[in-house]
Amino acid sequence: MQLGSAKMSVFQGEYMKKNWLIKGFLFCFLLNVLPLIAQEGPADFAKAEDAFLRNKPQDAIPMLEKVITEDPANIKASLYLGIAYQQVKRWDDAIALYKKLLNRSGVDAAQVAYNLGNVYFSKGSAAFAEEYYTLAIQKNESYSSAYLNRANARIKTGNLAAAVNDYTTYLTLEPASPKRPQIEQLLALIRYQFAAEEQKKKEAEAQAKAEEERRRRLLEEVSASLQAASEETKGLQAASESVQSYDGEFILE
Repeated sequence: MQLGSAKMSVFQGEYMKKNWLIKGFLFCFLLNVLPLIAQEGPADFAKAEDAFLRNKPQDAIPMLEKVITEDPANIKASLYLGIAYQQVKRWDDAIALYKKLLNRSGVDAAQVAYNLGNVYFSKGSAAFAEEYYTLAIQKNESYSSAYLNRANARIKTGNLAAAVNDYTTYLTLEPASPKRPQIEQLLALIRYQFAAEEQKKKEAEAQAKAEEERRRRLLEEVSASLQAASEETKGLQAASESVQSYDGEFILE
């Protein structure tokens, strides 16, 4: 009986020893692994950001999508993803993403609206592009790039006068812009077109006025001719009335 109790005590001791070893192993494992698990998100974003900054949108997109799924509050990842969509011409995905961002607090609304304008411009929708560039300017009145791109959109829609105003504002905000020579050349071309159109308008007006004068004179000449014919008719009628008739017979002697 004592032997059995001794064996039982030994067995219990071994069990408790193994149990403590297992618990110690688990504790050490969790102590070392949990920090790595906690850092997994930032590590994923770092890899995605690295791919994005290396101009590898195809590699960055799936990683950024994963980061945003796990951390929807990561605005920077969302902005990167939108630009990556633009780079691979996934216009509709970029538009959907940016429109969601516009409604979120804490986001740079001017930057998002500007990016939306760029997407629509690239897609060939100049009118929508102008709308979002305008929104970007409303959010940030000194957003020089938005003025420049809105001017380009207005050239597409044919609103040249408004485009001139935007180009001028851009040059005021960015006096040392390397694009100044090109913009000034474009402004000169637009102003030349304005002058040509104004000259053409004046010539058309002068031609219309000359044509109107020619018709007026023609009407006067025709009217005067008709008046003369009427007077001649009246004269003939008066002469016929003064001739006397003779009803007697002529007798030859």
